[in-house]
Amino acid sequence: MSTGSRGPRYWGIVSPHMPASAVGALAKQQEDMGMEGTFAAQVYGPPFIPLAAAATTTSRLKIASGIAIAFTRSPFETAMAAIDMDRMSEGRFVLGLGSSVRTWVEGFYGMPYGKPGEHLREVIECVRLIIAQAHTGKLRGFEGKYHKLDFAELQPLPPPLRARIPIWVAALRSPLIRLGAEVADGVMGHPIWSIDWVTDTVVPELAQGLAKAGRERSQVELNCWFWTTPNTDAKQSVEDARACVAFYAGLKQYEEYFAAHGFREQCLRLQQGVRERDYQGVAHLVPDEMASRFVITGTPDEARRKLARIREIADSVTLMPPILTLPPERSEAYFGTIADTFYSG
Repeated sequence: MSTGSRGPRYWGIVSPHMPASAVGALAKQQEDMGMEGTFAAQVYGPPFIPLAAAATTTSRLKIASGIAIAFTRSPFETAMAAIDMDRMSEGRFVLGLGSSVRTWVEGFYGMPYGKPGEHLREVIECVRLIIAQAHTGKLRGFEGKYHKLDFAELQPLPPPLRARIPIWVAALRSPLIRLGAEVADGVMGHPIWSIDWVTDTVVPELAQGLAKAGRERSQVELNCWFWTTPNTDAKQSVEDARACVAFYAGLKQYEEYFAAHGFREQCLRLQQGVRERDYQGVAHLVPDEMASRFVITGTPDEARRKLARIREIADSVTLMPPILTLPPERSEAYFGTIADTFYSG
């Protein structure tokens, strides 16, 4: 799905932390702006609820889980949710799946994590099988390493709207980039991806996964997510990026990713600081260079120039202010600046 000279298509996001009417209004606004689709994330609760609200006010906008954590529910429930969302949106749903991190899956949700690559592969296989078999009305069992399902007493189901619902894989590092290229319909970039990571790592790893499966680049959507803080005050832009980077660098499972960029020492300090305080309390430990490596910072013109580097690489792009770490009013202001910077003209 190479974009060529026309550049990437844009996706937005909706949040479960809003009334349903506000979610619907935001989704309609994104559709009216000409955006390709909108995501809802599973930060803690499932992402399907805000997407249902978004589906009620739109007719063209694609709606996608970005992400649904693949290991927090059974593949059967995930498949049923995907079927329901696809029916409610009249065929506009994309199931975005990701592994998240071990401490969340095992600690927060109390579910087995295992080896994330093979576990995610099995979930995708199982979800696809359930949707395809539900379309025929005959569900058979499934037995894998992580999941064993028995449908002997399952009553007839309403057929899915589509026999194959697109599945996109969320990826941070090489193994899941390759997995997504090999078995999924799309690869969703982690929002902490750097521009350099996309150009130097994502492109060759995507090619490797495609080659293994004998697939063409056009068969896989590459949707790149980026945190971004375009601001006429460039210093404030960097300042607003620090806590976002501290949030991810404070997680042990992300250490190798930051180390690959030359920031292991800073990452270790942030991990220690987060254990003693919290990520907001150690945001000052993120140097300017690190903040601007993992968040698109600078003036609007500078932010546009940085994003232009992946214009011929990404099929679609999702741009967000650091909503996890900024006050709501500042995030809202950044959403407006992002729209003015990237979506106008």
